[in-house]
Amino acid sequence: MGPSLLGATILLCLVGVLQAYAIEKKGDVFKKMACPAFLTFENVAYLADMTFELPCKCKPEEVSSVVWYFQKNLRGRTITVLTDFDGTVVLDSSHVRAGSDLLKRFSIRMFSLIVFRAQLRDSGHYLCGSKEGHVFYSYDVDVQPMGRITVAFLDSGQHVQDDYVGEQFSLFTTFWDWSSCDRCGVRGEQQRVGLCYVQSAQLSPRYRTSLPNVTSCGSRAVPVSFPHLLHLRSPEVAVRSCLMPCPPKEVPEEGVQSISNIVYKFGEKPDVPRVPIQYHSQPSRTNLVIACPGARPEHTVGWDKDSVRLYRSEYLVGVEKGMRVFIDHGNHLHILRVRRSDRGTYFCWRDGEMVAGFRLSVTFPAQRRRGPGDPESIFVMRAVGIGFAVITGIFFLAHLGRCCWWVLRKPAGL
Repeated sequence: MGPSLLGATILLCLVGVLQAYAIEKKGDVFKKMACPAFLTFENVAYLADMTFELPCKCKPEEVSSVVWYFQKNLRGRTITVLTDFDGTVVLDSSHVRAGSDLLKRFSIRMFSLIVFRAQLRDSGHYLCGSKEGHVFYSYDVDVQPMGRITVAFLDSGQHVQDDYVGEQFSLFTTFWDWSSCDRCGVRGEQQRVGLCYVQSAQLSPRYRTSLPNVTSCGSRAVPVSFPHLLHLRSPEVAVRSCLMPCPPKEVPEEGVQSISNIVYKFGEKPDVPRVPIQYHSQPSRTNLVIACPGARPEHTVGWDKDSVRLYRSEYLVGVEKGMRVFIDHGNHLHILRVRRSDRGTYFCWRDGEMVAGFRLSVTFPAQRRRGPGDPESIFVMRAVGIGFAVITGIFFLAHLGRCCWWVLRKPAGL
């Protein structure tokens, strides 16, 4: 008992030392970087529904906590305080829903602001400062829309957008690095996200970028006289095939393997991936959306139905018109008007690893026999009776009229 307690004490001491070292290293960063003398904004751009982090890159050494502010337009008077004045707001990202208010989608970690599932309305100015109103560092955040995104499948010979050159500005796409392969051991796909950027000599000098006279298309540095640049050029995604080997799996112990063989000795061992499987029943002719657990738009996600690969080149939204089963740009699998053939197990890959399965069953409304006392049966019988009476009345009236016409035409004395 003594050695175990001693080992636990030593482990806790090491953890405390590492945490202190991490905080000290963070403090060294603030010591090395001086805050700008004039309020300027660093331009950063992201795609909608992505999660981004804004580090407070500088602050005085004596400041132990920061306050983050959000201002949509510099000329406006509305400023939103995103943290309490102790800078201690923390949010669980698993509880964040798309479309919710900004105040419900952010977190503070080590002086950095983290915004979950960014929306178009989150574009604006973010300022890191103190509760007295002093500003240490600031950002110009541009969240570009995902609805009008352009997709290029390179394996099919498609190409990315050409640069747009105008008199006052030129537009081009800045691509991020290729993502990891979404599957392993089989043919997979990887994508490369590209955002719209503009180059012009008329940009506002208050906004900083890595290249001179270049900023994102939705930045506040773009002059108001320019047209809406994101209407001229949309973000884009390039997709290509890839093949990545799976990491070596841990071989089970000899005793465990023998038990497994005994369990399946009376039948063929099923070739089912060993991932958590969730069971779900969906009524027929309704719409279903399946999300991959723990996946975000910046992750590479793949979907399979049983042994069929649902590749983006065939199932990405917008590939064909009127698609009933498709994958959106947020990596969600949509099934419209669920039918009997949609039953099966849907597997989800995330960054080359299969992480979950969804066993889908389709239910149909129960059919019951109607009795003569049901309201529907009474309505039908009444409608049939009225219809029969009307037809019978018309028949008798027709014959009565015919008889009267024959009597009137008959000559007198006959």
